[in-house]
Order: sequence, then C-alpha cells, then structure tokens
Amino acid sequence: MSKRSLDIAAIAMLVLLCASWGGQQVAVKIALPDFPPFLQMGIRSAGAGLLVLFYCLATGRGRLFVRDGSLWLGLFSGLLFSGEFVLIYLGLQWTDASRTSLFLYTAPFFVALGATWLLPAERLRWPQWVGLGLSFCGTAIVMGVPRGATSPHAWLGDLMIIGAAVFWAATTLGIKATRLATAPPEKVLLYQLAMSAVIGLGAGMVTGESVRGVSLAPVLALTYQTVWIAATTFLLWLRLLTLYPASTLQAGTSMSPLFGVAAAALILHEPVGPMFLLAVALVVSGLVLVNRR
Repeated sequence: MSKRSLDIAAIAMLVLLCASWGGQQVAVKIALPDFPPFLQMGIRSAGAGLLVLFYCLATGRGRLFVRDGSLWLGLFSGLLFSGEFVLIYLGLQWTDASRTSLFLYTAPFFVALGATWLLPAERLRWPQWVGLGLSFCGTAIVMGVPRGATSPHAWLGDLMIIGAAVFWAATTLGIKATRLATAPPEKVLLYQLAMSAVIGLGAGMVTGESVRGVSLAPVLALTYQTVWIAATTFLLWLRLLTLYPASTLQAGTSMSPLFGVAAAALILHEPVGPMFLLAVALVVSGLVLVNRR
C-alpha cells in the first residue's frame, strides 16, 4: 500500500538519487564534445537497457515477460520519457547546466497540479503547497537567479528544459494513475529505455550525428549516465513510486539542483550565487512542510 509520507529509508534513498541526478546535467555537457545529443541519449539508453535486462535474467524476475496488459501504456510511458530527455539533451547545447537544474525541477509543480485531478488521494494541502514554493525559492536563490545566461540562445534552451519538466511530470503521473503502478519497476524501466534508445539512435542517424572522438572525460561521463543514472537510479526511483505519493516524492527532487549547482561550480566552473546556506535552509524547510503527515 502507498504510504502517505516519507520514512527515514525513503528520505535517505531520495537524497542519494538527488545527489546523483544533480551531476547528470554536468555529465551530459562533458560528453557533448564527443557524443552529440541524440546519439548520446541512444547509447546511454541502449546500454542501460541491456544492463537492466541482464540483471532481471540473472535474478530470475520471471514476471518481466508475463503478459499483463501494460504494453501500450509502457510504450506511451517510454515516449514521454524519451521526450523528456530529447529536450534535456538539446536544451543543454544552449543553456547552462545550473540553469537546467532550476528549470527541470519545476516538475514537482506540474505533478502536484496533475495529482489534483488524477490522484485525489495524493492531493497536496495548502501547507504543502507553501513548502513546495519554499523549496523552489531556495533552488532559485542558490543559483543567483536572475543571472545572465552565457549563450544568446539560452531562452530556447530554457524553454526546452521546462518542456522536459512537463514530460517528467507526465511520466510520473502516467505511472501512478494507470496499471503501470502495479507492474514490476524493471519492466516499466525497460519500456522507457527501449523507446528512448530507438528514438535517440534513430534521430541521430537521420540528423547525421556521429561520434566525434573518444576522449577519456566524455567516455567516463557517458558511462556514469549509463551505468549509474539510467540503469540504477531510475530503477530505484520507480520502486519508490510504487510505495510513496508521487507529489511528495517529486517535491523531494528539489534537492537535486543544490547538488547540480555544486557540481557545475566544481567541475564546469560555472558561477553560482553567494547565498547557498539560505537556499539549503529554504529547500529543507519546504520539504519538511511537504512531508507533513
């Protein structure tokens, strides 16, 4: 049964996921010089899909191949998942990793709005909406927003990232509000990875993308995305979704930009605002309000 609030184990898992996802945009930017966006997405998804499939076969998860009526819903979920990452990979060509962290994590607002109609039992009350707002304000402060972008086309990249947030929210709601909520998380993830691998590699071929080189840093960044982010943390996220409210979990992802900005500053040397401690306090306070019983 789905729990109403997060326990200690769930919070610890969510912190781990947010720390991992915070570096995801940085890893994409590092890999872009050698691996163009569509090709990078396709390679990551195909590699992660094979890892998840091997894990399922090695652990004897037989339900993976049982017909349960989830095929078309799974493919649609994969289409939403693919749309999210197409927009992320393309948007990162024009906007900073830190700005991406801010706009991508508007997703909790879209999930909360959608839950009002699709998941009435998980509807947020007004103190939780206040908490959601506090967390977002903390995210904005840590980035020093408003801060000028480094690219004249950053507005286009920002719009793409907001679109990716909408797709992420739609994917989350689609899983929670349909029979995918009772399907094995591994099966749902394989739907998503298979679809994004086909779309990414197909779009890469159509647009004439090719690997530009094999440098150490881009290869390590792509490996990190494939093995840890796509194959491991996405599976852990789907398992959490089977146990806890979507709105509460998605609000918890507001921690990711804190880790993302720190990673962007340390690795990409992108400038950040000076009020990091205030931002952390706002994010944590907001999450406490969202997670009230």
